[in-house]
Formats: sequence, C-alpha cells, structure tokens
Amino acid sequence: MTTTGPGTQRGAELDARRVGVMLPRDLPVDLVLPYARRVEELGFDELWVVEDLGFRGGIAQAGVVLASTSHLVVGIGILPAGARNAAFAAMEVATLAQLFPGRVIAGIGHGMDGWMRSVGAWPASPLTLLDEHTTAVRELLRGRPGPASGRYVDVEGVVLEEVPSVVPPVVLGVRGPKSLALAGRVAEGILLAEPSPPEYIRAARSAAGFTGAAPADEGPREVIVYDVAAVAADSAAALAAVRPGLVWVGDRTSAPHVAALPFADDLAALRARCSTRQEFVAAMPDEWVARLSLAGTPDEVAAAITARHDAGATCVVMSPAGGDPLAALDALASARPQA
Repeated sequence: MTTTGPGTQRGAELDARRVGVMLPRDLPVDLVLPYARRVEELGFDELWVVEDLGFRGGIAQAGVVLASTSHLVVGIGILPAGARNAAFAAMEVATLAQLFPGRVIAGIGHGMDGWMRSVGAWPASPLTLLDEHTTAVRELLRGRPGPASGRYVDVEGVVLEEVPSVVPPVVLGVRGPKSLALAGRVAEGILLAEPSPPEYIRAARSAAGFTGAAPADEGPREVIVYDVAAVAADSAAALAAVRPGLVWVGDRTSAPHVAALPFADDLAALRARCSTRQEFVAAMPDEWVARLSLAGTPDEVAAAITARHDAGATCVVMSPAGGDPLAALDALASARPQA
C-alpha cells in the first residue's frame, strides 16, 4: 500500500487473492507471538485475531502482533459494535493504522447475541446499531466530523485529531440477507465467519450487492472467508481432523452457507434424524466435510482455496484444526496456491 496523505482512502490496493491464517482464540499465551512470527515466515498474507467474549481482546492482540512482525497484514475479527463507543473504537483502529500503515483491516459486527446479552449490550435493533456504528467509525477514520446522532450512536461533530494516512478497510462480520445488504451500503467488505464454500461466497456477494464496481474512492470490495483447515498426505486423516470444527453446522441448517449447497436438503434431513450435534457431524459424508472445510492433501486444499478465490473471496483464512495449531502451520503453508 502507499501513503497519500492524512485521511485518504487506501492507496495501492491489497491483492485480491490472498491467503491468511486465524490466530486461535485459546492459543496458549506464550505461543501467541511465536505463532504470529511463524505465520509471517511462511509467507502468509494475513493473520486474523479473534475477539470472543472471555478470551482475548482484538485491539490488544492486533497491536502486539503488528509490533512483532514486519509486513504481515493483521485483521481484527470482529469488534462487537455494542461493546465500544464508536469514537473510541475509531481512535483505537486509527492508532493501529497510523503506527502500521497499510497493515490493518478492521472487522465490526453486532456480536453473538448470547454473549452480548450477558454483558447487557444487546440492542433492540442490532442492524440499526451496526449501521450507525460502522458509518460513524468510517467517517471518523477519514478525519470527518461524526455523523448526525442516531438511535444508538451519538458522536455528532466529533473529530479525530490523529487520523491514519492509509485508511484501513472496514469489513462487517455478517450472516443473512439483511446484514449482507447493510454491508454493501456502509462498509468496504464482508467477513464470512462460517464455512464458506464457493456457492455461499457467490450468494453472499450477490446479497451484499458486490456485483459491480465499488465507488471510485473506496477501492475493491473485500470478501474475507474463514474455513476450518487441515492438510495431510492422507486425505482421510485431514477430513477426520476438521470434523470436530463442523459440529455446530447442524444447528444452522437454514443458514446461508448451508442453503446455497446442492446437498442442503439432505443435510437438513440428516440433522433431523440425529439426536445430538456430535452424532450429526460423525454421520456427515466425507464429501460434505470436504465442501465445508479446507481439508485434504496440499493439492486438494490448494484447489479448494483457488475455487473460493474464483468465487470472489479476496482472502481465504485458514483456521487450523487439531490440538497443535503452531505445528499445523507448515502443513497449511504447503497448500497455498502457487502464483
């Protein structure tokens, strides 16, 4: 990326066919920085940190990872809108983007309803909050006055005195047609934090309105996708490794990432026959597991990543399966598609 002056849009754009890795939320703390440095050494484009209630903060993780690496782009996935005042959220993101220009992507979402309810931060209209919060953060990052007060966000007239020279993309963690449509109106892109086969990516892009050119001053639309991943010489071993990471899929048989698949009806019927999530995921055919993950030999996983890129994903983020994420990184790196 290039620097073009305070509060400008992105300069030289991020490559549109990137591969990243997720930093597991429960990675032992003494492994966090070795993990990040190894991700960079192996040539991955991005590392995505997770902010899940009860684990580690997204801004804090992003800051230490950025400071401990030299060129890795760090994505924050995601900052719940109800957890932070929009002005202070913008200040935190702007600080990271000033210190590490061109290396930050900010993810914002409404958060998991159970988590947000437990801390008294679940609004009556999550989409309204997400709309107002995202709009305010993006305006403030550009050095513009905060927008008119809304139902939840009141930062009208606030101006950040310190803004980044390269404004980081803001992507929305979304699920469902309403939140996807909102992302198309108020953000630079979307983050799909669930199994993301090509059919789902195409459907999500369409729902977000990412079918044509983005406004000239905003750059291309980002489509960040997460998938649980395992790479091994034996495909069966890799598929077995990712199964536990798909255990919750059966709870959401009508969700967009499932509905777009050709076997959606069969998947729903299987879930109806199974009494537990564990029974369901154990009964899933290997073909379904392969479509809902990045699992297999290096060549098979590389082909699956390429198919996601071809469907419109700008960054495919691999979430390592198994009990030793650090050890898994070398195998994951072997599946990165060759230019």
